[in-house]
Amino acid sequence: MSVLAVGVSHRTAPVALLEKLSVTGDGLVKLLRDVHQSSCVAEALVVSTCNRVEVYAEVDRFHGAVNAVAELLSIHSGVPVEQLGPHLYVHYEDRAVHHLFSVASGLDSMVVGEGQILGQIRQALRLAQDQGTVGPTLNDVTQHALRTGKRVHADTGIDRAGASLVGVGLTLAERVLGPLAGRRAVVVGAGSMSALSAATLSRAGVTGIVVANRTFERAVRLAETIGGRAVELDELPHELAEADLVISCTGGGRLLITPETLEARGGAPIFLLDLALPHDVDPAVRALPGVTLVDLESMQDAGLGDETGEGAGGAAGDGGRAVAIAEARRIVGEEVTGHLDAARAARVTPTVIALRTKAADVVDAEIGRLMSRVPELDGRTREEVTQTVRRVVDKLLHEPTVRVKQLAASSSGDHYAEALRELFNLDPKVPEAVRRTEPIDGPADREVER
Repeated sequence: MSVLAVGVSHRTAPVALLEKLSVTGDGLVKLLRDVHQSSCVAEALVVSTCNRVEVYAEVDRFHGAVNAVAELLSIHSGVPVEQLGPHLYVHYEDRAVHHLFSVASGLDSMVVGEGQILGQIRQALRLAQDQGTVGPTLNDVTQHALRTGKRVHADTGIDRAGASLVGVGLTLAERVLGPLAGRRAVVVGAGSMSALSAATLSRAGVTGIVVANRTFERAVRLAETIGGRAVELDELPHELAEADLVISCTGGGRLLITPETLEARGGAPIFLLDLALPHDVDPAVRALPGVTLVDLESMQDAGLGDETGEGAGGAAGDGGRAVAIAEARRIVGEEVTGHLDAARAARVTPTVIALRTKAADVVDAEIGRLMSRVPELDGRTREEVTQTVRRVVDKLLHEPTVRVKQLAASSSGDHYAEALRELFNLDPKVPEAVRRTEPIDGPADREVER
C-alpha cells in the first residue's frame, strides 16, 4: 500500500474552477465515502478549503486510484474530467507525504505562512476518523503533518512573516478606507473563518461589529466573543446600508450581497472582502459607485502567495520572510525523512517478529526433546540449560534483527527484509508467525524492540 495525493489548488486552477470543486457539509462526507469505497483505496481523507480540494488515499494501484479519484471529483463538481485533468496535480509515496507536510506548514498557501490550514487539516482528519475512512497509515502521516506544521510555526515565525487572508484583506481595506478603528463592520457567517475575521477586526479597533448568520444562535455566540451584535441573515440589507466594511465567509452556494442589497447606500464608500467559495458577493457590485470588492480571485491575481514577498503579502526583499520560509522548508524535509524512515522500519517488524518466533519455537522444541531424553536432570539444571540455550539464540539473532531494522529505513530497505524471509523461510502473514510478540528473553532482544 502507498499514499496518494490528488488535488487542485490556487496554484493550478482559477478561482472559478475552485468554486465549482469546493465541497462542504454533506457533500464533503459523500465525496469522502465514495473515495473510500473505491476498489483500489484502503483509506481516504479529503482536505477542502477555499484554496484547495485534495484527496489523500492509501492505495494498492497507482493508475487505478488516480483515475477513480479524478472521476469522483468530476462527478461531485460537475466539471468534466477532460476539463479538470489539466489542473490536477498528483503526488505519490514520498512526494505525497512531503506535499501534505508542506501544506500543513503553510508553505503551499495563497499567503505563505497562514496558520488556518492547520485547523482545516485537523478538521479533515476528525471527519475521516468519524466516518471510519482512515486507518493507521493516513492517521499517522496526518498526525505527523500536524505536528510538523505546529513546529514550523513555533520555530520559524513564518506565521508572522506571512499573514492570514483576513489580515491581508484588512490591509487592503485600510488603503481604501483609511484607519479601521471606529469603523462599522459586518461579518457574514459564523464558521471558523468568520470567527477569525471577527477577532481580527476587533484587534484592529473596529468597534461596531455585526455578525449575520443563517443560524441566529451561532451568530449570537460569535458576537458575544468580540462584544458585537448578532442579527438574522434576513436583516443583512439593512446592516449593509450602514457598514463601512464587510467580510463574508459562508460559501453557502448562493449570492448574499448583490447590487440590489447595496442600493440604499447611495454611493457611500464600502469595502467588501469575499473569502467564500462559492462566492457570497456578486462580482457585479464592482460596477456600483463607492464599492470596492476584493475576493479570492483578485487576491490570486495580485500574487498574494508570492514567496518573494511582493504584492500585498509583504515588501519585496523581505529578508526575514525569506529566512523563515527557508527554515520552514528545512524542517519539513527533516520531518518527512524521519517519517519515511520510521514507516520503512515498521514494515520490517512482522519479519523480525516471525524470525524471533520461529527461533523461540525451535528452542522450545529442542529443550523439550532434551528433557525427554535426560529425565534425571534436576529442576535447577533444567532451568540453567534452558536459559543458556535461549541466551545463545538471543545473541545470534540480536545483530541481524537490529541491523535489518536499521537497513529498512533506507529506500531499498524492503530488499533486506525480503532476504531475511528467504534465508529463514519466514511467512510473516501466517498467524503462527506473529502469535508471540514479546522478546524471546534477555536484554539483547529487548533492545531490538525499542
